[in-house]
Amino acid sequence: MNKVGIPRGLFYYYYGDFWKDFFDSLNITYVISPNTNKDIIDKGEKLANDEMCLSLKTYLGHIEYLKDKCDYILVPRISNFKNNNQTCTNFWAVYDIAKNLFENKILNYNIDLEKHQTLKKGLYKIGKELNKNKYQIKKAYKYAYIKEKKRIKKNHIINLNKLKSKNLKILIVSHPYNLYDEMIGKDILNYLIKNEVTLIYSDKFDSKITNNLSKELSKDLYFKYSKDNLGSIIYCKDKIDGVIFISSFPCAPDSLANELAMRKINIPYLNLVIDDTSSFTGIETRLESFLDMLGGIK
Repeated sequence: MNKVGIPRGLFYYYYGDFWKDFFDSLNITYVISPNTNKDIIDKGEKLANDEMCLSLKTYLGHIEYLKDKCDYILVPRISNFKNNNQTCTNFWAVYDIAKNLFENKILNYNIDLEKHQTLKKGLYKIGKELNKNKYQIKKAYKYAYIKEKKRIKKNHIINLNKLKSKNLKILIVSHPYNLYDEMIGKDILNYLIKNEVTLIYSDKFDSKITNNLSKELSKDLYFKYSKDNLGSIIYCKDKIDGVIFISSFPCAPDSLANELAMRKINIPYLNLVIDDTSSFTGIETRLESFLDMLGGIK
């Protein structure tokens, strides 16, 4: 039986649950790489070049971990969502990078709405490559789609309800592959939660709303995920005490979009750019100072 490897990085934090439900319905065996650790980061850094961001280096480390543990590795290519909603060039290029670095058969599909290439068409393509018939694929896609819609709706409700909290409320503006990664964002979240901060997440609002709201900060921004993030600031600016930006070095879209937002918003903020994951001490000091400042403001 063919086994599919799913790297726990980049795309996983957008589509991981959808993929798992899809493969479960098709009775396809899959293996997911573990939470990011030092060994995985070291593996990725050996494969990467200096211009790659920490998130991409980490992703390559996850593929390296999986290469001997599966028959296929799932690496999509995501280009755009139309209407000036491009993705980072890493999302375009990582398939080609993986195909050149690894001998495994790479399962690939494209999301390019300008060319009418959708997630649905992509997963139909994957299903056929794994020898499933049209009826099985259609049923699996519908099952995964319904579950994903319910998850998204639940996350939206939870995030909105947090805006009513009486505790200190901080909006975390970050891409989910950084925010929820064990070595990049998790220590930051854990520190804030330990200090009884209510965390609101930029990726857990309705992106149709936040994407449109981003125009209040810039009408020219064309990175889809950056627009979603920045729009979340406008969405809840009167209901939060502060904003923390978390990005990985040297992310080009974030260096542009986050800097733009910081110059325009009238909310206390902290900008954390993560490059070295070996020590949390410096970040902890900055978080402590930021919380002290917000406590004084309140």
